[in-house]
Amino acid sequence: MLERLIGIDQDITLWINGLHNAWMEPFWMFMSNIRIWFPAYGAILAVVIWRLGWKKGLAVILSCILTVVLCDQISSHVKDTVGRLRPLYTTWMLQNGLHWPLGRYDFYGFFSGHASNSFGFATCSYLGFQLNDRNRSYRVYGICAFIWAGLMAFSRIMLAAHYLGDIFVGTLFGIAVGLLTAGLARGVVRTWLEPSTA
Repeated sequence: MLERLIGIDQDITLWINGLHNAWMEPFWMFMSNIRIWFPAYGAILAVVIWRLGWKKGLAVILSCILTVVLCDQISSHVKDTVGRLRPLYTTWMLQNGLHWPLGRYDFYGFFSGHASNSFGFATCSYLGFQLNDRNRSYRVYGICAFIWAGLMAFSRIMLAAHYLGDIFVGTLFGIAVGLLTAGLARGVVRTWLEPSTA
């Protein structure tokens, strides 16, 4: 059963990776470069302070930082424990047409840290904004944040760094951690930072 699932994962990953176009490679590399997005992270967290004030904003910022740290460290530990080679290090994938632009990565890829980090941050920051005014949905930000996370995760398949299964598990894990840390921030705000109605 496991071998069958692995085979399906490989086939779907090859199909997605086969959709590449040379003119899109710079875009996927741009999306995949975490360092490029640091200023965007900073800008979003600055807006959090502006919208929520420094006390609530700090709670949300710390929850977002905790999200990224947890996703990054746990995904790294799972990669080393599971030891599943990335597509670009798998002979069968290369022999069957895997498109691999220039780039080297660590050997193991399950599960995707890019996917877990981006979806975790999107989830936590989106829910964090709602601590300011529960009557506002912040829908536009939520849509943009999750589209960005999806493109970042998708870029990892296009660059031969991950299988679809790596992305799927990373996405679910990131959302789960984002929900957990956002709930923690909400609890801190309600317990210590909001005035008591008693």
